[in-house]
Amino acid sequence: MALFNIFGKRDVSKDITKKAPYVIATEFIPYRLYSGKKSSTTLYVKLRNATNEVLLTSLVVELPNKIGFDEPAIAKERETRIGEMVPGLEKNVAFNLRNSLDADKGEYTLTVTAIAHYRDYGHVMNAIKKRVPLQVV
Repeated sequence: MALFNIFGKRDVSKDITKKAPYVIATEFIPYRLYSGKKSSTTLYVKLRNATNEVLLTSLVVELPNKIGFDEPAIAKERETRIGEMVPGLEKNVAFNLRNSLDADKGEYTLTVTAIAHYRDYGHVMNAIKKRVPLQVV
């Protein structure tokens, strides 16, 4: 982009969109929820910048039906704005999850999305998704 050359900035969007910009690791403590009674768990997300550039980052967690961020399990999506991450930086974010009383036994799939933004949080440059299974027993 010639526009970036005028202002002395180099275009790094091609480098960031070629490969995954983040490495996502997840862990549940305790590792399961219980059917038929109130229970909660904490999802720990470890996010690492895998590029050589500073990235404006946000993290989105989407939950399936019968699991939520609040006690009646109504809130299904939560976005956390992390801010600028320098290359190699790791950030740890925790999300408290609860099940509803009518949650059936089985495996539920959560989606964790790490988003690299351009200029502000309204412009998306690249994103990576990870599907995480959660057991309800």
